[in-house]
Parts: sequence; structure tokens; C-alpha cells
Amino acid sequence: MAIKTYRPYTPSRRYITNISSADITGKASVPGLLKKLPSTAGRNNHGRITSRHKEAGARKQYRIIDFKRNNFGIEGTITAVEYDPYRTCRIGLVTYINGDKRYILLPKGMKCGDKVESAESGLDIKSGNAMKLKNIPVGTIIHNVELNPGQGGKLARSAGGYAQLMGKEEGKYVILRLPSGEMRMILGECMATIGTVGNEEWSNVVIGKAGLNRHRGIRPQTRGSAMNPIDHPHGGGEGKTNASRHPVTPWGISTKGKKTRRKKASDRLIISRKKGKR
Repeated sequence: MAIKTYRPYTPSRRYITNISSADITGKASVPGLLKKLPSTAGRNNHGRITSRHKEAGARKQYRIIDFKRNNFGIEGTITAVEYDPYRTCRIGLVTYINGDKRYILLPKGMKCGDKVESAESGLDIKSGNAMKLKNIPVGTIIHNVELNPGQGGKLARSAGGYAQLMGKEEGKYVILRLPSGEMRMILGECMATIGTVGNEEWSNVVIGKAGLNRHRGIRPQTRGSAMNPIDHPHGGGEGKTNASRHPVTPWGISTKGKKTRRKKASDRLIISRKKGKR
């Protein structure tokens, strides 16, 4: 896929880039794999905003993705490459020989007509095949990795994302290097898909203008220093001022360096933290 540019018939259009859609072969055509999600616009069940600067955005339908890859022993063929408005990578419509149809995250280099399969073990190490981590050779590039067996893939799912299998423990764990650089132990019974997630050039896309972010459901953000003191700790004063304090959130929590990650039981499985962290 290539980066697409535009003729500058408006000032903002000069800088906008996008991903070419030449690889897309069809539109969503399986009603059972589509779902309408209610637009929360950042509000919880009480109607209060809990995630700021969100709105409905453009209308779209959610594609139900097969993150579990549990259709064991049945070969499937990629019959369509489609766009998914809810994620950065392309998705592939897989038609299995038993007639079942499912969406999967499209691995890099795969196209219509390619075969994919899932099993606990014994498959060829090629893009699109899914197996349990304990049966995948060390050094293999993988994506769509489960955290708990049968839960469905949670790690390395965005465009260009991948993890690498670095080793296997004598017990029931394997060692993975995640996209962030974190080294982590994961149960060998978890499923993973071989290869790298496609559409890796997404990171080079330039949004170019505010209107495109509005389509994505992102509202404008007001600077704290432009607010009144009652609305933000940075607000108030005559002229521009930083209020002689370090940057904080509207609720007074430091925004530079303060650790906000809550401790989890799974922290004991982290061997080394992500890049830049200790």
C-alpha cells in the first residue's frame, strides 16, 4: 500500500495524506458480522462525561472480528479485503470450507485467495495461521496474542504491530517481546497468529485538518491557561502565565512523570518494563 497525496485546491488539502485503498476488494456484505454500536460520546451510564473531547463522529458499523481463532482444523480462504472504520489495519473476510464466514485482522502481505488455518499445533509457520504459543518456534513474529487462554487476542492488533516469541520457560510460560519493548511471560496455552499486522504505513498518515478528526469523533481541546481559575488550575491571571507551577490536569494531578498505573496481579509476569521505563 502507498501513501496517497492530494492536489492542494485548499490550503489544508496541501498537507493531507492517506492510505491508498487499492488493496480493498469489497465492502461489508455479511449482515451477521455487522453490529450497530450506540454512540456514548464519552459519557457513562449516568450521562456524565468520563472521557473528554469525544463525540459521535461519522456513522459507522462495527465489524465482529474473530480474535479467538478457534475454528480448529478447518481451512479457510480470504475472499475479500475490507476497510474497518474501528481500527487502523485492514480486515480479511475468511470463508471456511464448511461455509462459515469470519473476519480476521489481515496480516502483512496477504491477499484474496490465500489460505489460513487454526490449530493447537502442527501448522506451517506462515502468515495468517494461528496456533498456541507453546507450539510456535522461538523467534517467530506474531500478532493478535491472547493474555488468557480462550479470551481472544488482546496484544499487537494495530496496523504494523507485532510481538516476538523470545523463549520458552521450563514451566507453562513463554517469553514475549511486546511492541512497546516490554518483556513479558504469557501462558503457553494462549493463541497467537503468525506474522505482522498489515497496513504498516498508517503511522505516516498526516491528518492535515481539524475536520478529519471531527469525523473520527475527536472534539477540540481548550488549553487550561485559556480557562478561568474555577475551571482549571492553569486558568486566570492577567496576560499569559503558567501560574508558577508544573503542568497539571484539571483535577490537579501532575501530567509529567507521575505514575498512574495501578498495580495488577499480572505485574509479576513482567520481566522488563517498556522502553524508557524502569
